[in-house]
Amino acid sequence: MPGRLAARDIRLKRAYRPAAAGDGARILVDRLWPRGLKKSDAAIDRWLKDIAPSTALRQWFAHDPARWPEFRRRYAAEIRRHPDQLAELRAIARKGPVTLIFAARDELRNDAVVLRYTLLGR
Repeated sequence: MPGRLAARDIRLKRAYRPAAAGDGARILVDRLWPRGLKKSDAAIDRWLKDIAPSTALRQWFAHDPARWPEFRRRYAAEIRRHPDQLAELRAIARKGPVTLIFAARDELRNDAVVLRYTLLGR
């Protein structure tokens, strides 16, 4: 596939960790703004709410590790219903590094992880 994105070009970071020079474009991919985080402190370049999991899916998942496999499947299906936002993210990533910003405490099982795999074509 032409223009395939490299894993090193799409990073993940919790919203509560400070921005770094190597983050590149910082894109918040949660539907809700991170609790307790001032917008002025967040250093967010874009907020793509529409590509985040639906409210119903987010509430069903409730960050329950037992629901993670099903959440991944359901969220991947939701992402495919937003081809414009996915194309926009890919275009941004082709210009330079991108850091997908998320608020979840679980850094291994959250929406940004699924979105990254989708962007990488996995």
